[in-house]
Amino acid sequence: MNARPFRTPLLVAQWVTFAGILCGQTPAPPASVTVDLPQALARARQYAGQLQSANLTLAQATEDRVQARAATLPQASALSQYIYTEGNNTPSGVFVSNDGVHVYNDQGVVHQDVMPLIRHGEQQRAAAAEAVARAKVDVASRGLNAVVIQDFYAVADAGRKLDNATLGVAEARNFLDITQKQETGGEAAHADVVKARIQLQQRQIDLNEAQTNLAKTKIALAVLIFPDFQTDYSIKEDLDQTDALPPLPEARAQAVATNPDVRAASATVDEAGYDVNVARYGYLPTVGLDFFYGLNSNVVGLHNREGDLNIGAAAQVTVNIPVWNWGATKSKVKQAELRQDQARLDLSMTQRALQAALASAHAEADGALGQVTLLREGMNDAADSLRLTLLRYQAGEATAFEVADAQSTVKQARDAYDDGLTRYRVAMANLRTLMGTL
Repeated sequence: MNARPFRTPLLVAQWVTFAGILCGQTPAPPASVTVDLPQALARARQYAGQLQSANLTLAQATEDRVQARAATLPQASALSQYIYTEGNNTPSGVFVSNDGVHVYNDQGVVHQDVMPLIRHGEQQRAAAAEAVARAKVDVASRGLNAVVIQDFYAVADAGRKLDNATLGVAEARNFLDITQKQETGGEAAHADVVKARIQLQQRQIDLNEAQTNLAKTKIALAVLIFPDFQTDYSIKEDLDQTDALPPLPEARAQAVATNPDVRAASATVDEAGYDVNVARYGYLPTVGLDFFYGLNSNVVGLHNREGDLNIGAAAQVTVNIPVWNWGATKSKVKQAELRQDQARLDLSMTQRALQAALASAHAEADGALGQVTLLREGMNDAADSLRLTLLRYQAGEATAFEVADAQSTVKQARDAYDDGLTRYRVAMANLRTLMGTL
């Protein structure tokens, strides 16, 4: 069954229609979109803000990894500098540390840190952070799936209940017609007609409520699956489809292998381990190599005033050995180890939470599947009861109150059956999401 689309008039659309009429053009009716559950999930992943935010975080983590790798490679730069010092009749001017009153620097500089070539903690940490961000994209996607699944089947359930309410109105109208004919033939009291009219009014109220509920559920889903707000769409639901429930051990193995929460927590443990390594680098010396080529002179030119070559090269090696920093490095290492312990604890809790969620989802799907059969039988029995009660009423063996009660019972049974189908489909979809197959 496809839920019937409804339209919301918009001021802009009215103006466009009016302009088309003035121009002698007949506006084409807007095309209605029909989506099934996979299409709804794909649309939500395309337009949902939380997933886009997670993808942006992943893109930033990727750039961090690129920057960490770039930090291990030689860095080249260019220096162009002019230094003026106030003169005092000495070669260096007022500031004796300067080389002269006018100093010109135009050099190309190549710098290389030696230690990052043999230690890779920064790169490994950035790669682990990227893995965490990538797993969180999947986490956001699955969280979005859960919302879309709930809203999709809410629309399906509301559509079924609208059909039930429409059928209830038809049955109530038929009963009113029967009581009126019975009253005309002198076979029923006017009280039966009043009771049937009240029953019809109640069923019409139920129909109006069902229409409102369908409109509200379609709005909730439309916000997720369309870039611009629209409610002129219908869904292709699968409430009558029954899937085989996978055995719990098989579902557990598949969920553990594909769960993004576990992957994110595991990658966080790796990242914390690399944090410890990077913190320990504070105990090690740093070695830097620098190569300079260019001009460093009191005059601009290939030769100085004495005629000597004014452009040349220089190189330097810098070794920085840490001696004492009041325990700051030790504290950083301890802090990184504490974060590593916290990450391991979070991983253990995530794994246990997955086991609990999977067992709960499997039990929910199993229980819902068992109830569907009972609810179907109850609906069929209620329909038979209404049919028999109506025949008994026409034969003068039942009262109008019994017919009205049978009509209310069959409506409740139909709604309960559709609720049971919806519960089962939602439970199966959530289980498949945990298993990574949806």
